[in-house]
Amino acid sequence: MSNKRMTMTVVAAAAGAGAALLLRRRVRRSPTAPRAPEPAPVPGELSLLVTAHERIADGVALLRLEGPGLPRWTPGAHLDLVLPSGLVRQYSLCGDPADTSCYTVATRLVADGRGGSREVHEQVRVGTELRVRGPRNRFPLVEAASYGFVAGGIGITPLLPMVRSLPEGTRWRLLYGGRSRASMPFLAELAELDPDGDRITVVAEDEDGLPDLDGFLTGRPADTEVYCCGPEPMMAAVAERMPAGRAPHLERFAPRGAAGGGEFEVELRRTGQVLTVRPGTSILTAVRAELPRTPYSCEQGWCGTCQQRVLAGEIDHRDELLTDAERGDSMLICVSRARGERLVLDM
Repeated sequence: MSNKRMTMTVVAAAAGAGAALLLRRRVRRSPTAPRAPEPAPVPGELSLLVTAHERIADGVALLRLEGPGLPRWTPGAHLDLVLPSGLVRQYSLCGDPADTSCYTVATRLVADGRGGSREVHEQVRVGTELRVRGPRNRFPLVEAASYGFVAGGIGITPLLPMVRSLPEGTRWRLLYGGRSRASMPFLAELAELDPDGDRITVVAEDEDGLPDLDGFLTGRPADTEVYCCGPEPMMAAVAERMPAGRAPHLERFAPRGAAGGGEFEVELRRTGQVLTVRPGTSILTAVRAELPRTPYSCEQGWCGTCQQRVLAGEIDHRDELLTDAERGDSMLICVSRARGERLVLDM
């Protein structure tokens, strides 16, 4: 090959490499890419392999995650999934707690959501490795003589393992509502748990309208523990129908969020800055405007990435993660707010 042809070949190869690098940079900077930074690994985090990705109902995908030495879990527990983009999302475990070979979760596609469910449905595949945190259980099944379960749509996921785990002879009933039977996962599994058809009531709105909460909850034995997971209006309706002095066990799809509440100030003790947090704006947003490297991920009060120590002030906790002990002197600044006019953070 002549020196001239060799030079042209090298230049072309370099140009191709440069174009590929530019393309990668453009993809990374695409406005459609999630803006959350990838969280750093944390102690106890597992790397698991997706070995099944199945469509089990309209808009519902089931993932099976496998890996060595999986920690045991109890009904009501959930996992934090660190998605390939770095987003962190929480999903209830819906498999068999006795099966230590895998974890099973299911998620419904939310087309107008924040991107996590779409990533699970469209980008996670068999063979994808996912970082997983947990399991953690903030929705434990307490011992009782009688149970009433109310599920709305994908809210069946934490309740299914509970029903599976009940000892023989336990009194229980389940009311399961959804938009249509085609959109309701695990109907076949539930039918196997209730072969006589006298414990489980399935209500598809396109066929039967809304579930009859009054008929289901009225006359329940006084020792009945009621568990509910579903849309916020359903859970509020269940709580309203509980007897005086009794409250249901609730598992929310999302925390209350940072909206609502008045204006207050946040002092950052280490930097000396005093920030104003206005109604509808989170502390995280106000802090990141001044300290853009402040870590965060889910912005929903679930993952704990934005947890900060509170030195002074009364906290309006709105997360679904911190323990009672942790709430004494720390908060998740993505959703929680001040009850008074001022908070002081150790930042």
